[in-house]
Amino acid sequence: MQYDFDTVIDRSGTFSLKWENGRDELPMWVADMDFRTAPEITAAIAERAAHGIFGYTDLPAEWYSAYTGWWGRRHHWQFSEKELIFSTGVIPTISACVRKLTTPAENVLIMPPVYNVFYNCIRNNGRNVQSCPLRIQDGQYDIDWALLAHCLADPQTTLMLLCNPHNPVGKIWDRETLARIGSLAKENGVTVLSDEIHCDLTDPGCGYVPFASVSADCAANSVVCISPTKTFNLAGLQTSAVVVQNPFLRHRVWRELNTDECGEPNAFAVQAAVAALTQGEPWLEALRAYLYRSKQTVREFLASELPMIRLTPSEATYLLWLDCSAVTEHSDQLAAEIRRRSGLRLSPGTQYGCGDRYLRMNIACPQTLLRDGLSRFASAIREIRQTP
Repeated sequence: MQYDFDTVIDRSGTFSLKWENGRDELPMWVADMDFRTAPEITAAIAERAAHGIFGYTDLPAEWYSAYTGWWGRRHHWQFSEKELIFSTGVIPTISACVRKLTTPAENVLIMPPVYNVFYNCIRNNGRNVQSCPLRIQDGQYDIDWALLAHCLADPQTTLMLLCNPHNPVGKIWDRETLARIGSLAKENGVTVLSDEIHCDLTDPGCGYVPFASVSADCAANSVVCISPTKTFNLAGLQTSAVVVQNPFLRHRVWRELNTDECGEPNAFAVQAAVAALTQGEPWLEALRAYLYRSKQTVREFLASELPMIRLTPSEATYLLWLDCSAVTEHSDQLAAEIRRRSGLRLSPGTQYGCGDRYLRMNIACPQTLLRDGLSRFASAIREIRQTP
């Protein structure tokens, strides 16, 4: 089947967070896509909506088998249905785990630059952010192992938030790296929560490794957050899952999710997830190819028009991490100035920690919008560089 990713769809009037902007603005910031989801998912939601009664929803056997089937088939990770917990979202799960698996004023370790909401989940719950910045060499990000070992050995550190694949740098952590993280965490009594929501959005030919699949230590000492929402553009449906293979840890996570009342699905959450994970693979493969071509478009454009802006190499997500150090040391100011001059809205790297000279660009849009965004970006950068 041929899928259409080129048609520009007007999202105004839908209360879209992304598109509630000023007139003539082009948003390429928040991480949702400007593509319609797979038609099989739309059909499943429409069928459910046509029923007309939207009462409380239970989790059927199909929901469990959809998740176990997808991760077993695509990612070679076997887990049982009893190890799977429903959650309304990855962020509610992270906040719940921060509360349940740590105590106030303890440290939660993150590796910036990293998804900005991690900071909110930690600070809003009265815990300390412990920063273990990624190391960058020749434009490539990696882990500073000596620093990570030092941070994990701090007796105040009890939880680590891992982003796998990593947002915003698009890094896929290999098996050896994950095993080393898992071993260090276990040695120091630190639980690992792995946010794997971007796992299916890898470049063609690239796969990711689920953290808990790496070793017995990783499986016994981790909480893994998974969801079809990023993959299939379903974030507004509030549907995700948590895999916890350690039964004692699983009970604590389940307990907190239900205490927070985010363990029950809405009327469309089950049908959408099941349709995505059982029928959505052809659409996903077409999407991955389209996004890869868009990455090539950006790479070629920058090389030709803005060689001073360097694209961080990545293998995952539709979020590009742009090194603007030749232009600015203050990405929040640069993002604001680009928006003022061109209407293009990008995310300043300061939001993610260790990103003062970076911008994040969301390229999950039709090529016509992407090229419009790149044109606006180039025009604004040139104007800024010419301004005394």
